[in-house]
Amino acid sequence: MSKGHGVSSYTHTQQQLDDYANQHNPNNHAYWDNLDNHAKQCNPNNDAYWSSRDCNDEEDGD
Repeated sequence: MSKGHGVSSYTHTQQQLDDYANQHNPNNHAYWDNLDNHAKQCNPNNDAYWSSRDCNDEEDGD
């Protein structure tokens, strides 16, 4: 068994296992929501980009 991949039923609840499976299944909305969120946080033209960083828009760097 490889370490560091997936989750184990020995250390996680059934709800946690289900959530993990949903987030890694391309047929599930949670999978696409996660990808959309990641894309928004990587796009400087999106508000989520700036809110995901410690930068403050009002600071001029002085």
